[in-house]
Amino acid sequence: MIILRYDRGTLLLDGVPEDQMPLGFRWDDRVQRPRAHGLHYRDTVLGYHAASADYRDDARQWPVLQLEHQTQKTARGYQTEAVDSWRAAGRKGVVTLPTGTGKSFVAELCIADAQRPTLVVAPTIDLVNQWVAVLSSAFGIEVGMLGGGSHEVRDITVSTYDSAYLHADRYGDRFGLVIFDEVHHLPSEAYAQAAEMCLAPFRLGLSATPERADGLHQELERLIGPFCFERGIQDMRGEFLADYEVRRFEVELTPDEADRYLEARAAYRDFLRGRRIFMGGKNGWGRFLREASRSTAGRAALSGHREARRIVHQASAKLDALDEILQKHADGRVIVFTNDNATVYRICRTFLVPCITHQTDAKERRAILEGFQDGTYRVVATSRVLNEGVDLPAADVGVVLSGTSTVREHVQRLGRILRPGQDKQAVLYEVITLDTTEEAASERRREHDAYR
Repeated sequence: MIILRYDRGTLLLDGVPEDQMPLGFRWDDRVQRPRAHGLHYRDTVLGYHAASADYRDDARQWPVLQLEHQTQKTARGYQTEAVDSWRAAGRKGVVTLPTGTGKSFVAELCIADAQRPTLVVAPTIDLVNQWVAVLSSAFGIEVGMLGGGSHEVRDITVSTYDSAYLHADRYGDRFGLVIFDEVHHLPSEAYAQAAEMCLAPFRLGLSATPERADGLHQELERLIGPFCFERGIQDMRGEFLADYEVRRFEVELTPDEADRYLEARAAYRDFLRGRRIFMGGKNGWGRFLREASRSTAGRAALSGHREARRIVHQASAKLDALDEILQKHADGRVIVFTNDNATVYRICRTFLVPCITHQTDAKERRAILEGFQDGTYRVVATSRVLNEGVDLPAADVGVVLSGTSTVREHVQRLGRILRPGQDKQAVLYEVITLDTTEEAASERRREHDAYR
C-alpha cells in the first residue's frame, strides 16, 4: 500500500520505488523515499485516485466543515461569475478585481463553497485585522490569527505573509483552502514557500494588480492556479465604482533645482554609458548596483541617482500645486500621496494636516483614518503605506505628488478614491515635474486601461 505523509512542508510517499515516483517528486536518500513540495498533494491524490491505486492518505489533517455563511448581502453578478470561474478551474486560481468591488466577499463565497478549514494570508497587520473582523461576522465563529503578537490557529485563520512563511512547515497540513490576498506579494523567494509547503488542494489568489515588473507573476499559476477571472476598473466605473477622471498637473523646477538635477543626472548617466549598462533590461538595476559598489565613480553615480530623485520628488513648485488643488477641492476629502516621508512631514507642517507613514503607530493611524472618515480631517498626507488594503469610502480626491514608475502603485492609489457614493465623481491628480524622468514615468502609467 502507498502511504502519503506530511513532513515539515513536504509530501513523503511510503511504498513507492524510485522508478515509479509521481511527477514533482525526487528521491530523498536520507529517508529512502520520494519527497515533493506540499503543493503537489492535490495532483498526487487525484492521480492515485484516477488509477484506482491502493493508497492511504495520512498527510492531510483537515476535516470537512459545516460552515454557515451568515450574510445579508446579495452577491453581485460579477462576484457570482468569479466564484463560478474559480470552481470551474478546480477551485484554484487567481481572481482579479479592482479595489472597492468586494474581493473579500468573493473570498467568503469561496470559503462557504469549499467547506474546508481555511488560511487567509494578507500583507499587513491592518489587513489581517480587517479580515478577522469580516470573516468572524460572515461565519459567526472565532477566527484565528497569526502575526502581530498573536498565534492562534482555528478552522478559519488569518495570517501575515511573514507568519505564513515562518509557520508553513508546521501548519501546512491543517488547511484545505488557502487564500492569498494582494497575491502579487506571493512570488517572492521567501513568501512563495508559504504556498509550496501547504497541502491545500483548494487555492485562491486575490488582487487588483497581480502583474509584477519582474515578471514573477507568471509563477502564480504554479503556486495558486490559472488566472480564472478578471474585471478591470473600466468595466466597473460608474456602476460598481465611482466615476472618475485623471488630471495631469505640470510644474517646473526652479533654475537652482534644475541645475542641481542636471548635475546629479549627469553623474548617473555617464556611469551607465561608461559601463554599458542598459536600465531597461531585466537585470539592469541589479547590475548597476553591483558596478556602483566597486568604485568611487560608481558610488557617485548612485548618489547622483538618489539626489536627482529627491530633487524631483521634493520640487518646491509641487507644494504650490498642492495648495491650488486643495483650494479647488475645499469641500472634498483629499489623500495626498508621496514617495518619501520627508515630503509628507513637510506637507504636514505647511498645511497643518495629519500624516501617516510607516512610523505612525497603530493607535494614531486608526484615529487619523476615523477622523478622515467622519469629516474631522479633510486632508490626509501619506507616503506609501496607504497604497493597498485600506477602506476609505469618504475619499474622492487623490493627489500623487511623487511615487514609483510602476503601474501597480498608481492603480492602487486610484483605487483608494473609487469607493462608490451617491453622485460621486472622483479625481486623481498626477503632479508631474517637466523635463525630468517623471514625464516618461507618467506616460508608462498611462498605458494602463485605468488611465484611458
